Amino acid sequence: MSTPLMTQYGQIKAQYPDTILLFRMGDFYETFQEDALVTSKVLGITLTKRGNGAAGNVPLAGFPHHALDTYLPKLLKAGHRVAVCEQLEDPKLAKGIVKRDVIEVVTPGVAYSDRVLENKQNNFLAAIALPSPNPAGTESIGLSFVDVSTAEFSFAEFSYAQLAEQIASLSPAEILIQKRDANIIQDRLSASFSGLFTKMEDWLFNHDYAYELLTAHFKTRSLKGFGAEESRIGIAAAGAVLTYLQETQKNNIEHIRKLTSHDVSGHMVLDHSTKRNLEITSSLSNLEEGTLFSVLDKTETPMGGRLLKRWIHQPLTNVGPIVERLDAVEELLKEGKLQLAVKNKLAAIGDLERLNTKICTGRATPRDLIALKEILRCCAETAEIIRDVQAPGLMEIRSGLQPLPEAITLIESSIESDPPPALADGNTIKRGYNTELDELRTIAHSGKEWIASLQQEEKARTGINSLKVGFNNVFGYYLEITNTHKDKVPSDYIRKQTMTNAERYITPALKEYEEKILGAEEKILTLESRLFNEIRIAVMAHAETIQNNARLIATLDCFLSLSVDAGEYGYTRPEVNESTRLEIRQGRHPVIERLLPPGEKYTANDVAMSTDDQQILIITGPNMSGKSSYLRQVGLIALLAQIGSFVPAKSATIGLVDRIYTRVGASDNIASGESTFLVEMHEAANIVNTATPRSLILLDEVGRGTSTFDGISIAWALTEYVHERVGARTLFATHYHELNELADLFSRIRNYKVDVREYGDKVVFLHKVTPGFADHSYGIQVAQMAGMPEEVTNKAKVILQSLEQFDLGLEENDRSNGKRSGRAKGRMKTSEIQMGLFELKDDSLRDELRAIDINSITPMEAMQKLAELKNRVDQQ
Repeated sequence: MSTPLMTQYGQIKAQYPDTILLFRMGDFYETFQEDALVTSKVLGITLTKRGNGAAGNVPLAGFPHHALDTYLPKLLKAGHRVAVCEQLEDPKLAKGIVKRDVIEVVTPGVAYSDRVLENKQNNFLAAIALPSPNPAGTESIGLSFVDVSTAEFSFAEFSYAQLAEQIASLSPAEILIQKRDANIIQDRLSASFSGLFTKMEDWLFNHDYAYELLTAHFKTRSLKGFGAEESRIGIAAAGAVLTYLQETQKNNIEHIRKLTSHDVSGHMVLDHSTKRNLEITSSLSNLEEGTLFSVLDKTETPMGGRLLKRWIHQPLTNVGPIVERLDAVEELLKEGKLQLAVKNKLAAIGDLERLNTKICTGRATPRDLIALKEILRCCAETAEIIRDVQAPGLMEIRSGLQPLPEAITLIESSIESDPPPALADGNTIKRGYNTELDELRTIAHSGKEWIASLQQEEKARTGINSLKVGFNNVFGYYLEITNTHKDKVPSDYIRKQTMTNAERYITPALKEYEEKILGAEEKILTLESRLFNEIRIAVMAHAETIQNNARLIATLDCFLSLSVDAGEYGYTRPEVNESTRLEIRQGRHPVIERLLPPGEKYTANDVAMSTDDQQILIITGPNMSGKSSYLRQVGLIALLAQIGSFVPAKSATIGLVDRIYTRVGASDNIASGESTFLVEMHEAANIVNTATPRSLILLDEVGRGTSTFDGISIAWALTEYVHERVGARTLFATHYHELNELADLFSRIRNYKVDVREYGDKVVFLHKVTPGFADHSYGIQVAQMAGMPEEVTNKAKVILQSLEQFDLGLEENDRSNGKRSGRAKGRMKTSEIQMGLFELKDDSLRDELRAIDINSITPMEAMQKLAELKNRVDQQ
């Protein structure tokens, strides 16, 4: 049988399965049983044991309660949910076991701690609602997502086929799913989501239940005001999110004031593969350095950085909003003084979104309210700075900013300008704000003066100069007299404590005033706490306006960042229109050009494409010549234009792109048992099955994961299919020179090559893309540059020369003028080319032949030697 304490623990733990329970015991948070094993391993703390009566010992691991902010983030980042169980009463006053209960459940998707959250990264909790256990690819499903730290709460409906790409776009930390749909969703998202799945009961995804829950939370009669009335499956997902928040946060979610519709049709689709290959916000090494975001991010505020990252993940697909952004960026770029003034003002604005959440959830400190006051003042000053702007996007920000003078005045009049870090430290509320508080402070202050005066009076009355008034938590105030003067102690002194060298006394007058002083100090702390909470609640009434201010400041910050990029990097304004043309003059890769050594200039290149003319460009050239960079460069410039950014080019015309596809590089998916070639074919199949004439396809070396002839066949058929059936603008970089013949067969396919210059046995890569095709891959020269032993490269040249003579199908006169004849000169036997790389099989024969002295050997000996050598060759 368990002890009473462990029985209580077991009852609470049973309510939170699959969750680590931090069980408060005095000054420690303890974990038991399986939780202790996990906690010990994740946190690197000692695993011990605790007695559990007749049930024996149980594993135990714990840490001091003041270290919660240090250890909790580590558990969350390891992918665990954590329930924080507190003592609900003073252990000294408890009868029996101290009452305990969970006050909060913290999960990867529901976190407020600055130690968990990234400044410029949203932390989304998402929920997926499916209409049936096996939805079809075109069937509508529901998605809802929330960031509790910023109060952003949205819902959407789209086809099941779009699920993976939408999740990749949001990158949530946690996803809520029905138990019924767990397997199908986890399988569907295996390549695009690596966070925590949380399974919930199926009935929590019911529309009617969700509708009632949402209207009750928002205190509305319907959801029409949120544009959600007709979205049944989207509302089901939103209801699941709200249920989860209520369960984990114990209804402490008043800061979530509205629900917005997320329009997936208005954004370019970037699937997981494209985001990875273009290194948009994370490099191939999973670092932020060397990404598009790292180059573009010149934002001054955390919420601006988060919004810019969202813009990069979700480029626009409507010309109007894109042009509005470009106009705002251009005005800030041209008006240098305006740009600098905005930059300096935004630099003084902190994280208004998360600060607002702290205030609404009762986590704010006195210093947080002072920070809010200063930010609201900055909002007013920002609106004044941009009062004469002309761009519609900037005008909307100017008219929308509301500085909330009443909130500023309230905080100014009530909170000390330099308050302590914590409310418990006291001296938070300004003198003059509350009469009762002022009176209590006067009592406390004058009481201390009275004590000092009493000490002087008693010294004079008793004639004991060493007499002093002291204080401790056990006896309160006392009069201390050394044993030397014991005979001078007045009769009205009451002995309270005997020390080694002194006696401590009290008097009725001293005790009476003590109660007055101590009562005042206790009342001061209680009253300050109450007043601070009232001020916080009064400020919280403006939460929706504060959120709107944060959104507008974030948007202005993004405009500012893009304008700074344009000026600093030499970007130009693109023309974005409804055509299907894509023309870039002297385009540059936005990331690579920033990483070049000082003094080295990036080689700019052009591209001209349309669905009517040059639809598919086949690009040949050696490794290291820049083919892959060229492909990525075109994709990134199109993406930049559609987020409303200027672009790294002399000029650019971008016909709207609905999605960018990339098939770049080769990688195994070992965990799923998928080879390089299978991964390649999965991605290629997704492209041809979902691309439209408005898409941009970037293919790099498709087919190289299998045999040469299979690879050429697949690449040829894929290119033909894109030309005839899909119609999308496509760049195809390849080493399969045979594909150049497609340009002679199909009207909208063109050949381009990356130029190189040959100097004897060496090549120089010019990184310039021009019309034509390359007939050499220069692989041996690249191997030499990589440091391959000369013996290997020399042998490779011999083999290559033999292969070219027999298999490449180019006559010497054709090879010199770059024409392809299609006629083979001959074919080598397998035995003629099957030579070892590091050892020749005829070395011993060659040595014997060299040893023969043909001037002294007789004809008969020569015949015998020849027969012997032939016999040995035949036996090999």
